[in-house]
Amino acid sequence: MTKPYRCTAPYGWQALLTLIQTEFAAMDGRINPPSSMHRLTADAIAEQAATAEVWAIGSPPVACVFLTPRLHSLDTASLYIGKLAVARSQRRQGLARALIATAETRARALLLPALELQTRVELTENHDTFRALGFVEVARTAHPGYSHPTTITFRRPVP
Repeated sequence: MTKPYRCTAPYGWQALLTLIQTEFAAMDGRINPPSSMHRLTADAIAEQAATAEVWAIGSPPVACVFLTPRLHSLDTASLYIGKLAVARSQRRQGLARALIATAETRARALLLPALELQTRVELTENHDTFRALGFVEVARTAHPGYSHPTTITFRRPVP
C-alpha cells in the first residue's frame, strides 16, 4: 500500500476531481439533496489545499481526503474530514483507514481533540464503515429547506 501524501501546488487537481466525481456518482438518485460534489471544481480543490489540507494515495490518486480544522470552541474543536473517496478497484485494502490515521496524526499535530465527519442519512454502508473506524453518531441535521434530517455527524476523539 502506498502511503498518504499531502497534495500541494503544483498538483494535478483534475485527477482528484475525477476520482471524487467517479466514486461519489453512486450517490446520485440515492441522496436528497444532491451531493455538493456536483459544485466541486479543480480550482476549489486547489483552494482547499492552499487554505487547509488535501491528502491522497497513489499516482494517479486512488484515494483522497480533505482535512479542515474547525475551531468552534475547545469542546467542539475538531479536524473535519471531507470528500473521503477510494476508487472502487482499490477498496478493502486499508486506504480509507490509512487516510483516517493520517487525519488523526494531523489533528494531534494541530492540537485538535477530535475528528469529525458527516455522511448522508441514506448511505447506511458509510455509517457502518465509520462506526468500524471508531466514530460515533453525535448529531443529525437537515439541509436548508428540509424538515427531516439529511445528514449524520460522526465524531471520534483523538487520543
